[in-house]
This record gives sequence, C-alpha cells and structure tokens, in this order.
Amino acid sequence: MKAVVYEGKGKLALEERPVPKLQEATDAIIRVTLTTICSSDIHIKHGAVPRAVPGTILGHEFVGVVEETGEAVRGFRKGDRVAVNVETFCGECFFCKRGYVNNCTDPHGGWAMGCRIDGGQAEYVRVPFADNGLTAIPDEVSDEAALFTGDLLSTGYWGASLAEIRPGDTAAVIGAGPTGLCCMMCARLYQPSRIIAIDVDDSRLELARKQNLADVTLNPLRDDVEKEVRRLTEGRGADAVLEAAGGKDTFQMAWKIARPNAVAAIIAMYEEPQTLPLPDMYGKNLIFKTGGVDAADCGRIMDLIAQGKLDARCLITHRTTLDRIMEAYDVFENRRDHVIKVAVRVN
Repeated sequence: MKAVVYEGKGKLALEERPVPKLQEATDAIIRVTLTTICSSDIHIKHGAVPRAVPGTILGHEFVGVVEETGEAVRGFRKGDRVAVNVETFCGECFFCKRGYVNNCTDPHGGWAMGCRIDGGQAEYVRVPFADNGLTAIPDEVSDEAALFTGDLLSTGYWGASLAEIRPGDTAAVIGAGPTGLCCMMCARLYQPSRIIAIDVDDSRLELARKQNLADVTLNPLRDDVEKEVRRLTEGRGADAVLEAAGGKDTFQMAWKIARPNAVAAIIAMYEEPQTLPLPDMYGKNLIFKTGGVDAADCGRIMDLIAQGKLDARCLITHRTTLDRIMEAYDVFENRRDHVIKVAVRVN
C-alpha cells in the first residue's frame, strides 16, 4: 500500500509499505477513505517532536471503514464507517479513568498515531484499543464533515473547555489557522458575547468573519491588539484567551490581553521554549492551562456534527488524492494559495 513515511528530520516520502495486520485482540484494521495533513506533521518533519520515530507512517486525523477487528473488539464490526481518534488510550489507567487520555500510561498511550506508531496517511492503518479510538459516523454525516472529529475539533472542544468560557464573556483566540478556527467554533457553544480572532493573515481572518466564527478580527501587523482588546472590554481585557498560534510573540500576547483572574488556555505547540515573566504579570492572578489535547469527547463532537451545531467543512480549501499528497505537503507547509486544510482522498 502507499503511505507517507517520516524518514528523519526534514525528510518525508510516499512509499510502498505492507498492509498492517492485527497485533492485539483489541486492534482494528481500518481502510482509510479520507485523511489530511496537520501542523503537527510539519512539526515532526522539522524535528520539533522528539518522540517521533523515524520510519513511522504519518497521519493522525482521518476517517475510514472497518476492515477487520480483533476478537476483543465489541463496539465495531467490518463495514462500519468510523472517525479515528488522534490519541491511543487504554481506558483503564489512572489518567484514562479521569478523562486525561493524552497521558494514558500504556506504552502506546497518548499521541502515538502517526508519531510513534504508524498512522493514517496510508491506504490502511491498525488502530489499537479500537473500542476507545474509533467513533461511529452516522449515515447522515459525510466523510468530509467527520474528518476533523478526532483531532482538530477535539482540540477546539478541549481548548474551549479549558478556557472556562461563560455566557456573555469575551473570548480572544490567537491564531486563525485550523486549530484556532476550531477553537472559535467550539467557543461559540458556550455563548460568549464576543469572540475576537487575532492573526497576521487577513484571508484567514476573513474566513473567520464570513463563517461567523469571530465577531471582531485583529491583525497585529496593523492593529494594536492589546489596546483594542481593552477598548472592547471596558479596559479589563479578555475573559478567556485561547492561544492557538504558537508564534514567536503569541505566548506573551496571550497573558497581556487577558484580564486579571482570567484563564489563558495555551493550546499551541511551540518549536522553541517560552518564557513566563512572573514579575511582569504579578498581581494579574492569571490561570494558565496548557498541554496536548485530551480527545475524550469524540462521541459528543460527532453528535454535535450530526445536529448541525459543529461544521468544520469550511476549513477544507484544497482537495487531492493520496498519490499526490507530497504536492499537498508543499502547499500546506508553505501556506500557498490561502490553504487552510487539505482533504486527501484514499482508496
């Protein structure tokens, strides 16, 4: 089968690989129908994810059809359409039982798919702990509508929850890329009075406005972001800040635009260490929450998709096939042609 392989820092290739086989009774083999490229894949390519294993097939955001299940799998059978969770988790350890699935203590727990074990930028993939890692796709939900369930929408849903947004709040989202846009989408579920989108790319800000994901858009290349956020909030600052950009100065922006006693949810993955200037922020009494997504709510997210309350298809700006995915990598990594997300058809 064809598969995108991480060969080492700076090197990805579309290769022929064997079709995976069941290894454990809790595994399932999925025939991939639609996959995509994520910013995390680019971080892996750049060598910014130390735990990524060279030789691994990339891809952790995809949908497909169950081809085969291990004897211990109870919730799925051959022919079921499914979305695959970004995280692998046993469901039984201390962290899993508390919903902290990103820190599952199984050797392959947490973000393994497409990082430490073979992922879904391929024709077939083995999914461990299939009863936990798969989400059934209802008949009325298309592959494109379900594509982002296991990662982007899970990240947005988790990030909005971290930020403790209350009805009537002002929420500021730094970054209007795929992750930031999904954070805005999910923040809407909490009925804030205002969502402020912040990005240096006007085309992405326009998408946020057009899709009613943001009420106000600010571009730091043109706007004094801190001043504008304070103007919009009677001088206080944002009630909740979701940092989804991971840029050079965006961590500093996050705490500066937050009001005292606000929550700053740090969702971005940084390629360089960040500094927490405690003397400068003393007295703001901020709450910082950070880390990798706990993708434990895929079932709820799929329900919201089916109900029309979450629809991330607007993120798909480009479409291609697996045999042309390396061209799509070039477009995505270099942000050509106003790309947001690429849907890659398989099989």
